[in-house]
Amino acid sequence: MTALTLHPQHNVLRHYAPGLILSLLVAGIALWAGNNPAISAAGFSALTLAILLGMVLGNTLYPRIDEHCSGGVIFAKQHLLRLGIILYGFRLTFSQIAEVGVSGLVIDALTLISTFALACFVGKKLFGLDRETCWLIGAGSSICGAAAVLASEPVIKARADKVTVAVATVVIFGTLAIFLYPALWPLLSRWFSPEAYGIYMGSTMHEVAQVVAAGHAVGPETESAAVIAKMLRVMMLAPFLIFLSARIKATSTTTQGGKITIPWFAVLFILVAIFNSFSLLPAGLVHLLVTLDTLLLAMAMAALGLTTHVSALKKAGVKPLLMALMLFVWLIVGGGAINLLVQAVMA
Repeated sequence: MTALTLHPQHNVLRHYAPGLILSLLVAGIALWAGNNPAISAAGFSALTLAILLGMVLGNTLYPRIDEHCSGGVIFAKQHLLRLGIILYGFRLTFSQIAEVGVSGLVIDALTLISTFALACFVGKKLFGLDRETCWLIGAGSSICGAAAVLASEPVIKARADKVTVAVATVVIFGTLAIFLYPALWPLLSRWFSPEAYGIYMGSTMHEVAQVVAAGHAVGPETESAAVIAKMLRVMMLAPFLIFLSARIKATSTTTQGGKITIPWFAVLFILVAIFNSFSLLPAGLVHLLVTLDTLLLAMAMAALGLTTHVSALKKAGVKPLLMALMLFVWLIVGGGAINLLVQAVMA
């Protein structure tokens, strides 16, 4: 009787534990490497390192143990991701909006909308890419890099290889931006103040870690404004995901009528950010939750890397990279124009 009672629990443990432990190990190594000063100064976050390490294992060791680990790896890629996005709200407060002002909010919104619209247009019309690839690359470029790509995946239900391609574009062009933006500062300083240049960086660069690295290279005032503008842009992730869900419903040919499927993890993300704005929790506990959130997102990234095969990336071809390059150029040129225009109108 006792053996029969424990048997289902034993099966559940055996199904999930190996994959979760593997994802945790990869995430732990990525977190350790991401805390290395030389690596973090180059703008490589734990999330980026987790997917890269996961891909290395996913194309070497993992196929041999896939049968035993797939349950936990898929759980990390799906459910831990959603929990990680929810806890991401503890990084934000609505007081950050006041620090960049209404102009910063308008700049972020216009940059997001124009970049994603361009992704949808050129991806389909110019490069002939499928909708999921366009949306994933557009999300990563227009909002917050890899985190936006991962958050969009459960909404549009894209394949792992498409998600990884989108993340790869964030890594490539986001890394390039770390060196390009500081190099452009002496040329653009006649049009931007240090704070305004920070808002420009925060509204157009891909990853939070990349914004920190590039802003730090310019100066403390620029770094502070860049991070605030970037986190304000991150706040737009939830309404963006709801928009994606509405678009999927509107263009669906398989369902008639019904309601829009709301990505509730995105709504909870905003609710957590609102709660965090009241500073009701001790700073130490918030720091612990943010650390836990980083671990969960790193595990999700590791799981994504483990399930991605190089052959799938090769099959994607050069078109996604060319599309991402166009978006990168738009963020620099078009994003800069948006910043200057809004600042001139709302000064």
